[in-house]
Amino acid sequence: MTPTILFDFDGTLAVGDGPVLAFARQVAEHAWPGYFERVMATLRDHDAGTATQFRDGYDVVGTLARQDGVDPAALQRAYLASRRLLGTPEAPVDAAPGLTELLTALPRTTLVVLATNAPGVGVERLLTTWGVRERFADLHYEVGKPVGLTPIVQAALADGPVLAVGDIVENDLAPAAALGAATALVGPAAATPPTAVTMHARTLDALAPAITAWARTATTSATPTTHRASVPSGTADSFER
Repeated sequence: MTPTILFDFDGTLAVGDGPVLAFARQVAEHAWPGYFERVMATLRDHDAGTATQFRDGYDVVGTLARQDGVDPAALQRAYLASRRLLGTPEAPVDAAPGLTELLTALPRTTLVVLATNAPGVGVERLLTTWGVRERFADLHYEVGKPVGLTPIVQAALADGPVLAVGDIVENDLAPAAALGAATALVGPAAATPPTAVTMHARTLDALAPAITAWARTATTSATPTTHRASVPSGTADSFER
């Protein structure tokens, strides 16, 4: 049996507001005056856990844009323009702390897969820059989560146990949980998960020991089972990932 770990990208492997702010700057050209400042204030609230109505930063940008009457086509063009800047000084992004160490610690028999709603532009280049590209067996872009994640999880489950890792329960985890896979929630929502998850922590490096333990158990067990464990928190439309 081959265990598989499905990672989301933005907010999970890639951290920092650079890409979201690049998106907001593109949208600001079509929105009311003060739009960018409203986005910044709402992002601060979201990061502090007080704006829980938003899934993530992209949801903040899109929701406030629609409130300003920004045309959906203009919003999509702004998003694609911002993704072309991914990883540049105009849209800086960092690897999640502990990413390299986590991927190194996983058993080599564990299949590591990327599944993101984002387009592929810039993603593989970043993975290569971070020195982790070779650890990923497959890269799935524009998946269309939550529905689009289901066939990916089903195919992986046919070969062995699956752990889905992401920062948005609805998109990254719920489809996997519905099929019996294990789930790991990271990011602001992990402090108080909105639903039951297998493991959770605010940051990937805080979550890493539980992910590694899951992978080792799944690798050595002939009939792996889902282990429900809670990890203490550390110190979605087409823009969802």
